[in-house]
Order: sequence, then structure tokens, then C-alpha cells
Amino acid sequence: MRPRIALIGGLVCLVAGIWLVCSGVPVQAATTERIVVNRFSGVAIEGFDPVAYFVDGGAVRGTAEFEANLWGAVWRFRNDGNRAEFLAHPEVYGPQYGGYDPVDIARGVVNAANPRFYVISAQRLYLFSREDNRDAFAANPERFLYEVGKRWPALQDKLSQ
Repeated sequence: MRPRIALIGGLVCLVAGIWLVCSGVPVQAATTERIVVNRFSGVAIEGFDPVAYFVDGGAVRGTAEFEANLWGAVWRFRNDGNRAEFLAHPEVYGPQYGGYDPVDIARGVVNAANPRFYVISAQRLYLFSREDNRDAFAANPERFLYEVGKRWPALQDKLSQ
């Protein structure tokens, strides 16, 4: 079967066999791994630079030019300095709980977070699946972290290495 180009919802897509890849469409994150990654590219936290949350005060996309491989994931950065800082201190800059939402973990489930919803608390990065989860966590991080501490080890054991 020859690949063909299709226009779907204003996006150009390549159809080959039975799979479909569309540029510009967010791809579902794998929720079976210890680190939330794009299941096709292996890129963590949708390519956002984890160090930028701290130094730039927000979610900034990294580029393929500045990548690092760590914990079975590809991490992207906006510059070489951020990449070096991450590799020197991944426990500080990497999202807590592998990029899973701590509010959901406190409820006993693992859901991949959206890197646009974040909180930095006690010099650690937390990502959330929804805005209301972020707001609830920001209002009382200790409450959620206490519950996460009880539930995360068992939930983490169910995730692949």
C-alpha cells in the first residue's frame, strides 16, 4: 500500500497502512511508564524545558537541538545551560512523580499531567492534568503530598521501568 496524504480537520496527515500521524495534534502520553512520555517519540513532558519553569517562571518549549536522555525519556531544553543544569540536578528539575498528577495520585490513580498546569513548591516541579487540580494543590500542597506519600509506592510498582 502506498502512503497517501489526507487533509483532516485542516491538518495534513500521512496515512500509511493502518496508522495515522497528524502534525500539530497532541499525541496521547503513555501512562504505563515511570516517566510520562510521548508514546511515539519518547519525549518527556511534551517537549517542555523542565528547567525553564524555575529560571523563566513558566512553561517554555525546548528544541530538538538541546536534548538529553535520562530515565528512559528524551528531555528537551531551550538552551545548553538548561540542559547542563538538568543533568547536574535531575532530582530538582525533573517533574515529581514522573510527570503524573499528584492530586490524582492522592486519589489512587495515575493520570498524565499537562505541562502547562504546574506548581513549584519547596523547590520541586509538580505538573497537573487539570487546572482545578493545580489550584487545589497550590492551596494546600502538604495535604496532597501526605496522601501521595501513602499511595505512590504501590502505584509506581504497577508502572513499567
